Amino acid sequence: MRFYISCMLLVLLVPGAGATEVQRRTANDGQLILEDIPEIPRSLPHTLARYQDIHTTHLVGWSKDSKQIFIRTQTGDVTQLHRVEKPRGDRHQLTFGEEPVGEVLLQPGSDLMALTRDEGGDEFDQIFLLDTQNGQLTPLSEGQDLNNRMAWDRQGRRLAYRSTRRNGRSSDIWVQDIEAGTPATILLKTDDGALWKPIDFSRDGKKLLIQQFLSVIDSRIYIKDLPDGELQLLAGDAENPSSNIATGFSSDDTSVLFVTNQRNGAAELAKTYLDGVTATAFISAASFWDITQFVLSQDRSRGAFISNEAGISKLYLFDPDRFTYKAARRMPDGLISGLVFSPDGRKLGMTLNSARNPNDAFVLTLGRKPLSSGKLRRWTYSEVEGLETRKFVKPVQITYPSPSEETDTVIPTPAFVYLPRGRGPFPVIIHVHGGPENQFRPRFNPKFQMWIDQLGVAIIAPNIRGSLGYGSRYITLDDGYRREAAIKDIGALLDWIGEQKQLDEDRVAIVGASYGGYVALASAVHYSDRLRAAVDRFGISNFVTFLENTQDYRREMRRLEYGDERDPEMRAFLQRISPLNNVERIKIPLFVQQGRNDPIVPTSESDQLVKALREQGQTVWYMNALNEGHNYARKENRDLFQQATFLFLQKYLLGKE
Repeated sequence: MRFYISCMLLVLLVPGAGATEVQRRTANDGQLILEDIPEIPRSLPHTLARYQDIHTTHLVGWSKDSKQIFIRTQTGDVTQLHRVEKPRGDRHQLTFGEEPVGEVLLQPGSDLMALTRDEGGDEFDQIFLLDTQNGQLTPLSEGQDLNNRMAWDRQGRRLAYRSTRRNGRSSDIWVQDIEAGTPATILLKTDDGALWKPIDFSRDGKKLLIQQFLSVIDSRIYIKDLPDGELQLLAGDAENPSSNIATGFSSDDTSVLFVTNQRNGAAELAKTYLDGVTATAFISAASFWDITQFVLSQDRSRGAFISNEAGISKLYLFDPDRFTYKAARRMPDGLISGLVFSPDGRKLGMTLNSARNPNDAFVLTLGRKPLSSGKLRRWTYSEVEGLETRKFVKPVQITYPSPSEETDTVIPTPAFVYLPRGRGPFPVIIHVHGGPENQFRPRFNPKFQMWIDQLGVAIIAPNIRGSLGYGSRYITLDDGYRREAAIKDIGALLDWIGEQKQLDEDRVAIVGASYGGYVALASAVHYSDRLRAAVDRFGISNFVTFLENTQDYRREMRRLEYGDERDPEMRAFLQRISPLNNVERIKIPLFVQQGRNDPIVPTSESDQLVKALREQGQTVWYMNALNEGHNYARKENRDLFQQATFLFLQKYLLGKE
């Protein structure tokens, strides 16, 4: 067990009203700065190690002969790629280095793969070509720009991807001929601030399917004749915004398959034809639940999709020719992601987890017909460090009433509740997801189990308005001037907690990351009289400074969600609701986490908040990692943050020194 040793101690005097001495030290070779955070007791790393040392596995692709899989799993401090040759087989490491592997895409008909890496979490992904047989890694891009969202042509000759290299702001689409070894050239220039990315090449390589993502409620699909044809809109429009997520061309290149909510319901399958005459065909799938992933085999003779049914994943096999589907048999309950067909189309790989089992790679054998399947086999067994995961607490899904902004009715707000064993009343941690359009789902979460087992707390994870998974209208209920309506969902949850005999309404803390960090801060502003403490991870403290300082390539999409700070009326509103401008109303201790290289929520958001809180004489712990971005990718940093969070909650939620 590695013990984290501080390498220096400085005493800083913070100027201004209510100034206090700030105890500052560093850890992890000087890469982690800790301010006013106590030394970690020597016994605590040992106590928490079992929860922190769990490894998870994600299936990312297949070898060209369809006999081996490639996985991404933690090696040392970061995630790297490995090859697994058979179920329960040994893992052969393929990538090395100090930075984690990001996106992975296998070259058709080859054992080469394209992958991305950034540096220190700065999100400026660079593309590399990896030979999985000898481990040789060749850079395809370089510089301080973003390069990712890749798509190979069917022959594995050309790689298309989005890049901001032209001006640092626009998501242009570039293409590179790998076989010829020629430099990348630009295929599409964009200047609207949206995310543009290539999806699929036609079989003959003469057309490129392109995705435009403006917001979670407005995404469009285009096709472009290569190399110089005009963009042709296939799905979506400005007057009636809808979500349209492209999957790929049909086997004969006459149509395109995609997922859409054009008909104002749950996301469903659709096919649009390239002749411009035949009407779009729709198929309502999976009992009208949202489809979260839809993939096609390389020859387009098979398909598969995942639906989100009350937070649980259901797998369906799909026949692209007949436009029919069927539920896969004997699938375990849990969350499924990362569907990948083998090159021969006879197997379907996936990553599967549940509340009691970590991510692992599974393979479903397929029958001769598109809708037939055989046995599901588990290929990897992630290490759980001796924990009895079968005893992990499984959450219960509930809804609680929250006031509507538009009518006298209430909004049923979904939440997952984790209760320790025993009678209670238990202290409560409210966990808020980010996004804001993410959705909390009951996946494997050793951190939750650690808090339940070692702190004896209950955990409630609400999907406040603005979350995915509950219809297209629910996603928009926090947009623009309705931003603080989502904070009222936290107030309503506090009311619900007060009505539960098993929960202690006088001992409640709130934890959130990214947008969830903003929710935690705003809740501290509005409900300091009902909360004991808050943990803000990479949170937005001021919407105006956030929008002005987030990376250029993200700004327009965020304005569509939060509002345009250049508009005087909206600017005044955003300033009024920002936690930074209401710090005098925060009366509870805060723990703030940040990564210096964060391109999404810049470190200035946390710096200015911590400074303002200190000037108010408020208790605030601050941790900033110099080698991290919008999360802690390195295990040594994650571990120390979790240990410090444990101390913080123990002291300020439970009242224990």
